[in-house]
Amino acid sequence: MLSIPLVLAVSAAYLLLLFMVARHAERRARVGRSLIDNPWVYTLSIGVYCTAWTYFGSVGRAASAGLAFLPIYLGPTLAMVLAWLVVRRMIRLSRQYRITSIADLVASRYGKSRLLGGLVTLITVVGIVPYIALQLKAVGSAFALVTATPLTPSTGLDGSLVLALVLAAFTIVFGARHVDASERREGMVAAIAFESVVKLLAFLAVGVSVTWGLFAGPADLFGQALAVPELAALLSLRPDGEHARGTDALQWATLTLLAMLSVLLLPRQFQVMVVENVDERHLRRASWAFPLYLLLINLFVLPIALGGLLHFGPGAANPETFVLALPLSQGQEMLALLVFLGGLSAATGMVVVETIAVATMVSHDLVLPWLLRRTRQDDLGRVLLRVRRVTIVVVLLMGHAYHHLAGEGQALVNIGLISFAAVAQFAPAVLGGLYWRGGTRLGALAGLVLGFATWFWTLMLPSIARSGGLDDRFLHEGPAGLALLRPEALLGLQGLDPLTHSLFWSLLLNATAYGVLSLWRGPSAREASQALLFVTPPQREMPVFWRGRVSPQALRQLLARFVGADRADALFAAQARVLAAQAGTASPGEIDARWVQFVETQLAGAIGSASARAMVAGVVEEEPLDHDDVRRLQQEALQLRQANEQLRSLDRLKDDFMSSVTHELRTPLTSIRALSEMMRDDPDMAVADRQRFLGIVVAETERLSRLVGQVLDLARIESGHAQWHATEVDPRALIEQAAQATAELFRERGARLTLELPAQVRPLRTDADRLMQVLMNLLGNAVKFVPSPGGQVRLSLLADAAGVTVRVQDNGPGVPREQRELIFERFRQGDQAGSRPQGTGLGLPISRQIIERLGGRLWLEPDAGQGACFAFTLAWAADPGPKSQAQEPGTRARRQP
Repeated sequence: MLSIPLVLAVSAAYLLLLFMVARHAERRARVGRSLIDNPWVYTLSIGVYCTAWTYFGSVGRAASAGLAFLPIYLGPTLAMVLAWLVVRRMIRLSRQYRITSIADLVASRYGKSRLLGGLVTLITVVGIVPYIALQLKAVGSAFALVTATPLTPSTGLDGSLVLALVLAAFTIVFGARHVDASERREGMVAAIAFESVVKLLAFLAVGVSVTWGLFAGPADLFGQALAVPELAALLSLRPDGEHARGTDALQWATLTLLAMLSVLLLPRQFQVMVVENVDERHLRRASWAFPLYLLLINLFVLPIALGGLLHFGPGAANPETFVLALPLSQGQEMLALLVFLGGLSAATGMVVVETIAVATMVSHDLVLPWLLRRTRQDDLGRVLLRVRRVTIVVVLLMGHAYHHLAGEGQALVNIGLISFAAVAQFAPAVLGGLYWRGGTRLGALAGLVLGFATWFWTLMLPSIARSGGLDDRFLHEGPAGLALLRPEALLGLQGLDPLTHSLFWSLLLNATAYGVLSLWRGPSAREASQALLFVTPPQREMPVFWRGRVSPQALRQLLARFVGADRADALFAAQARVLAAQAGTASPGEIDARWVQFVETQLAGAIGSASARAMVAGVVEEEPLDHDDVRRLQQEALQLRQANEQLRSLDRLKDDFMSSVTHELRTPLTSIRALSEMMRDDPDMAVADRQRFLGIVVAETERLSRLVGQVLDLARIESGHAQWHATEVDPRALIEQAAQATAELFRERGARLTLELPAQVRPLRTDADRLMQVLMNLLGNAVKFVPSPGGQVRLSLLADAAGVTVRVQDNGPGVPREQRELIFERFRQGDQAGSRPQGTGLGLPISRQIIERLGGRLWLEPDAGQGACFAFTLAWAADPGPKSQAQEPGTRARRQP
């Protein structure tokens, strides 16, 4: 056994190391070198999910129920599959509206309701206190085992109380120093990530020691276990024995669902995954790296459980202490000390993050509303900080009290699952609020009240009664003898384990009340406006649902009341610069809804969205919005979003066009300048060389003229200013003329052009010049992409009763499948810049515009396995007059001249 001074000294040194890690991270952040701006650190911080339950409780559960410990980790693994959809939306909403907690998220979604935020906070406090007690109990039990001297009040020392106070100090120092709760806690996150590494390494170390030290490897360990019938049952998924009852399919499903919801909704998980997120792209790494972390930390759970049962014998030792008892039994005291530190890491990480999250919720949603009604103090920022710090201490002391009241007689696993079931009550309001506009404040309130009351009656009270804290007769007889209200057989439902029974009734009543009441009475105007902001994927520019009058001085004084005068002035100045830049003027303009939204958002980070809404409403003259106003604003906001997307698309097209045209202009201009300078600097140049250089200059000049002509031509066509002249045209003769005009191009490429024309075709009434332009574009496009030599291009003409069809088929590489519908986009040149043929990317868009203006259609035929085939049709008589032109969709093209 280890001495008490040694364990205390090592524990103190470890906690000091955590302080140093946190302090180092904060110093780096101050100089702009964030330590937590890393996907691996982000992933490790999510590892705060693995608490003392993982270290001790999962081994205990595996020793009694075999593989039934797995759902607690399968659930988060499955949840991370959806993380890119659910968590990413939470991250974006939190960043855009400075949401600081799960209570703030729910309150903000449903009309910024103070009542709803307060209810979520109360549920969180009641539900999380047992889980904090679990951590204190686990560390206390571990300390008692490694020292063989439990620290209890009877000995004059209460180890769990000391731990609670030390953790309170750490949490206050690194988690409650800034009034703005949305500011990232770099030190805390770095310490949590470091702890995740320590607990993983320690657990792997004891697993390796048991598997290859106490036994000869996995084959030996599992072989010995299979030889014992009671232990062999732990490795079976069939519920056919005492130890296998935990693997019942219904219980697996319950635990998996519970764990899925918990990893998304636990306050500590919301804190590290959402509030402390630096870059939403880190979520991609975490979506597979966090499940890998869970796999590694659970790799030896079953071997340790089986090893302990084989070594000590069933019932001879508490399975929850196997991770420590096995090394101690082999005299591996240093390994036991390392494992103790791992368990301490698992407990401290959870407690620190959880109490920060809970303290933020309590200060924003419970204390501040009461405080604002009773004080007119100007500087409330310091008051809020004191409230959070006191809350941290109080919550930890409540956890300590629950540990002594109800936790002594319960297994760790049971305490943890009670908390998980409480947090699961947030699921209908949160998930429904993120994806269903019809969810209402009334529905969320009713659902949470019913769900929480059912959880309390069917799970929390029975746990206290079994620990001796209450008379347990109501468990068997029901209150006042009403058997239908028995907590573990509600309305006569029997045969389920207590957890499944409680989760079934609580979530059923919760979700039903939420859905039915939301449908019965629709959302108010404010709820509808918030629903639009939350359900619609967050955009850079979201609509502001506010109308009224406000004094700028009142807004500044309100903000200064919570963040300080200097900070408020700096924020106002920065916002003025942003608005001025958006308006393109030197002044930001008058104080309008954008200023109100800005101040409210800044306040939300300090006092929560519901309180921020109430505070702003107290200093402005707001005109209430009705449903018609909200619908009108919603319509204007889709329209604005579409307009912004079109503008961004046009801006991208403009950039691409300028890049392409600049490149095409620079090439001939460079040649012209170089050759001209050579002729200028060498007056004695041979006549033949001078003539050759002049020929190149003329050719490059013609190329420039064609480029400018194409750009102007497209502009005239799109603006409706192009000239159209319909005449009788012989399509056969026009095609032959186009073939002759491009003959030199084909000769230079070593390609062959084949014409397939009928002997005689009736005249076509159309614009001959424009049709010739299309033919030249298509032929010029084809000859660029055929192999040289060996290129083949076939131009065919078919006539029927409706009109003519022209096809240009080549034997080039063809068009990639993903670009076949996108190749007619304007101002694009397909393929890589280094390998594509010369061109501006305007030929195909111009050709399609011309054909459509002539009353026809131009398209790319389906891939026939070799090359590409462009075709167009024209009616015998068409009016090429002004018509409205539709913007062609698409992105980068592969085959454009």
